[in-house]
Amino acid sequence: MNDMITKEDLRQFGLELLGNIGTLMTQTKEVQGEIVDQEWIKSKQVRTLMNMSPGSVQNLRVTQKIRFKKILGSYYYNKVDLLKLFTDERCK
Repeated sequence: MNDMITKEDLRQFGLELLGNIGTLMTQTKEVQGEIVDQEWIKSKQVRTLMNMSPGSVQNLRVTQKIRFKKILGSYYYNKVDLLKLFTDERCK
């Protein structure tokens, strides 16, 4: 059980790690870019942005903690309400 880690192993790990971080940053920018200019956000975007399950988003709607609209079977949530709710929750 004498595994040696070489400089080449560390270099490869570093390159792989940087690649993964770059991919995550690009995905995050794409999601946030879609949401920045919108007042109302679709359920899927809310779940992605806030890292929430569909049930958690539904719970916010049912308990009327955030405003929502239902248009042609899709739910849209008010971005300002979401940001305010989660900013208030962090302060507690």
